[in-house]
Amino acid sequence: MNIQQSINIPPMDEHNQQLISYVHPPDWQNPRPQEKYDLVVIGAGTAGLVVAAGAAGLDLGLKVALVERHLMGGDCLNFGCVPSKAVIRSAKVIGEMLKAPDLGVNVDGVTVDFATVMGRMRKLRAGISHHDSATRFKNLGIDVFLGEARFLRGSAIEVDGQKLSYKKAVIATGARAVTPNIEGIDEVGFFTNETIFSLTELPPRLAVIGGGPIGCELAQTFHRLGSKVSLIHKYPHLLNKEDEEAAKIIEDTLIREKVNLILSAQPIRVENTEEGKKIYYRSDRGEDSVIVDEILMGAGRAPNVEGLNLEAVGVEYDNRRGVVVNDFLQTTNPKIFAAGDICSKFKFTHTADAMARIVIKNTLFSPFGLGKSKFSDLVIPWVTFTDPEIAHVGMSEQDLHHKGIEYNVIKVSFNGVDRAIVDGEEEGFVKIIHSKGSDKILGATIVASHAGEMISEITAAMVNGVGLNGLSSVIHSYPTQADAIKKAADAYRRTLLTPTSKKILGILTKLS
Repeated sequence: MNIQQSINIPPMDEHNQQLISYVHPPDWQNPRPQEKYDLVVIGAGTAGLVVAAGAAGLDLGLKVALVERHLMGGDCLNFGCVPSKAVIRSAKVIGEMLKAPDLGVNVDGVTVDFATVMGRMRKLRAGISHHDSATRFKNLGIDVFLGEARFLRGSAIEVDGQKLSYKKAVIATGARAVTPNIEGIDEVGFFTNETIFSLTELPPRLAVIGGGPIGCELAQTFHRLGSKVSLIHKYPHLLNKEDEEAAKIIEDTLIREKVNLILSAQPIRVENTEEGKKIYYRSDRGEDSVIVDEILMGAGRAPNVEGLNLEAVGVEYDNRRGVVVNDFLQTTNPKIFAAGDICSKFKFTHTADAMARIVIKNTLFSPFGLGKSKFSDLVIPWVTFTDPEIAHVGMSEQDLHHKGIEYNVIKVSFNGVDRAIVDGEEEGFVKIIHSKGSDKILGATIVASHAGEMISEITAAMVNGVGLNGLSSVIHSYPTQADAIKKAADAYRRTLLTPTSKKILGILTKLS
C-alpha cells in the first residue's frame, strides 16, 4: 500500500529532503501483513526502534512489525537530542569566548552566522538519520508500516485499512510538547522543541516559557547566539526538580550572561502589537508584560495516547502520565507492553533504550521461564545540557528525606580541584550522598562543564555495588576534573578514622 501522507520539515533544503527520504520516504510501500506477528511495535522512536531491532536480531525467526505515523527516529533524532546538542555546541563556543579575557585571550570582531549554525545542525541530523531509516529496518527483516495505528478488539492493530494480528504488542508512541493554557497563544503563534529547529533567522527577542531543562538549555543557547531572551518560569527558582545548589549555579550563570529571568510568574494572555508579541504575566509584584518577536514553549511534555483506541483492548492510561504499566512494563492488558516516554516520568533517550531492553526480555524470554526484568532495578542518570552541565543519578536529598532514609552528604567544590582551577571552572561541585554508617552510594549530583561524562563513573559504581571505599581505590589521572570524585571518596575514608587511629597515624608520620 502506498503512503500518500506528505511530510515537510521546513526549510525543505537538501538536508531536510535527505532526512525525510530516510525517516519517512514519500514513495514508501507498506508490505502485505503477515498472518500473525510475534511482535507489533507502535512508534519508531528510540524505544520502538530498539525493541523492533532487538527482537528481529535474535535470529529466532520472529515476525516483527513496526508502525510509525510520522518520522522514524522520533524526538531524539528529529526534534530533541541531535538537533539541540548540535546548536548547543555552537553556543558553547560563544561561552568559551565569554571566558576568554580572563584567560588572557582577547577576542574581537566575533559574529554569529545563525543560518550557518542551523544549516550545520540540519546537515549533521540528515547524516545520522540513515541509522533510523525505514529501509534499514526493512533490511533487518522487519515489516515497516508508515501510517496511523489503532488497536482493534482482540489481538489486532489497524494501520491505514490493513489489519495486523499479533501475539504481543508494544506501545512506544512517545510524548509531545505541552501547550500551556494561555489566552491568545494560538492566534499569536509559538514554537516548541518540535518546530524551533526549523528557524533560519535568529529572533531578535525571544521569550522562553518554562524554566525546566529544555527551557534553560534553549534560553542560554539562543541568548548566546544573539537573541535577547526573556525566560518566564512559574516557580521562584529555575530547574526546581534539580539539586538546589546545582540549580542556583545555573540561575546565577544566566543572570551573569544577562538573560532576563522572570520568576514566580504565570503568563495569562498574549496579543500581537505593533512592537511585537506582548506577553502579559502575573507575579507576586502584580501584572506586567514583556514584548518579544517569537515565543518558545518549554513547559513540559504530554504522552501521545490519542487515537490508539486503547479502551478497545483494556489498556489503562492517563492523559497526563500516559499508559499505566507495572514494574515489568506490562500494561493492564497482559499481551501489551509499553516503553519510553509514553509510560515513564524519566523522558530521556537512554531511559527509553533501557526500557526497550526490559520489554524484549519480558515479552520474548520470560514466558519460557528465563526470568523477568524490572524497571525499578534501573539506575538512571540524567543531564541538563546547560553550560555548565548538571548531571544527576540516584536519589536526591529530598527523596531520601521523604522516605525517611538516613544519609550523609560529601561535597567537593571545584575551587579545590587543580584542573578546574586552571580551567577557570571553579563554580561547580561533586556531591555524593551515601547511607549513614555505610559507603553505599545512594545518589550524586555533578555541576561541571562535562558533568554528563563524569556522572557515568558514579552510575557504574552504583550499578555494580561499588561504594565509596571502592571509588577511593581507583587511580584517577591528574590533573582532571573527575579527580573530584576520588576526592569525595577519600573524604569518606577519612570519616572512618577514630581518634585513636588518628593519633597513631600522627605518631607514625612523625617517626617517618
